[in-house]
Amino acid sequence: MAARSGAARAGGVARAKAASIPQLSWNEVRPAPVVLISGAEGVLAERASGMLRDFLRSEDPALEVSDLEADGYRRGELLTLASPSLFGEPRLIRVTGVERASDDFLIDALEYLEQTAESTTLVLRHAGGQRGRKLLDAVRAGVGGGVEIVCAELKRDVEKQDFAVAEFRAAGRSINPRALRALVAAFADDLAELSAACRQLIADAPGEITETVVARYYGGRVETNAFAVADAAIAGRHGEALIALRHALDSGADPVPIVAAFAMKVRTMAKVSGVRGGGPQVASSLGLAPWQVDRARRDLAGWSDEGLRRAIESLAATDAAVKGAERDPVFALERLIGVISARGRDLA
Repeated sequence: MAARSGAARAGGVARAKAASIPQLSWNEVRPAPVVLISGAEGVLAERASGMLRDFLRSEDPALEVSDLEADGYRRGELLTLASPSLFGEPRLIRVTGVERASDDFLIDALEYLEQTAESTTLVLRHAGGQRGRKLLDAVRAGVGGGVEIVCAELKRDVEKQDFAVAEFRAAGRSINPRALRALVAAFADDLAELSAACRQLIADAPGEITETVVARYYGGRVETNAFAVADAAIAGRHGEALIALRHALDSGADPVPIVAAFAMKVRTMAKVSGVRGGGPQVASSLGLAPWQVDRARRDLAGWSDEGLRRAIESLAATDAAVKGAERDPVFALERLIGVISARGRDLA
């Protein structure tokens, strides 16, 4: 792809400084030659990127998707990926970690803005900070004809409710208002876990999501929930996990979804264990979102493959126990917490 002369580039920047690109919310993402996804909320950024990919693929199933990491970038990679192919397939180039971008990437990206490739969508993910400011300023000024998707942290309950409604709507499902408020109350502190809860309900609960359904899975856990119990146990904090379990049960939580929360996290850890590399490609190959891979890697500290095997065996036994195979489901949960807190090692 031929570059413009320095004079032409300077003129383009000067003209663009008077322009202003649209700033859209995460669920308003739309195609443009350049899509800047900014802000600290990784879950929203992942959703926006996924929605854009799905839209472009629905327009043309031959869409070619490429991923780059801005901090490990080598000169020329972007321009090579954007170069016209023999068959002229549309392209989606996703770049993560622009807030940590190498100098080589910033040079190439600024050059690319001056002459974007036809039928190519470039997505730039910038989580915040001053690194790459010149590139962001150029995009926001209109160089390259872009749009910005703002993924700021969701702080108000109404914003989290809007997010949950969008999750159900995207799956062709509905949730009634009281159920929505109960679900957001149970997962108010962690958008990633709210998203995971929405997806579990979409997968496991047929029909409209009612307050009764939410109560069956997550009832009573406003301050303490199933994921809090699982997080404490996986981190090796046995006493804290038992206290959290007691709090959850006293608040009306059912043992079955508590085991489901453990299973969700341990299964993800098992998928990620032993996999090297990072970025959207690795996450996609595992059927996970990048934030899930990052969280699982943090959770894996102190765990061995043998420990994971024992944890999975204990989960299977506990799942059967809380569904009627044993008389005391609470004892089964306490036994599971002991195994998980010891990272699968022998307790003797």
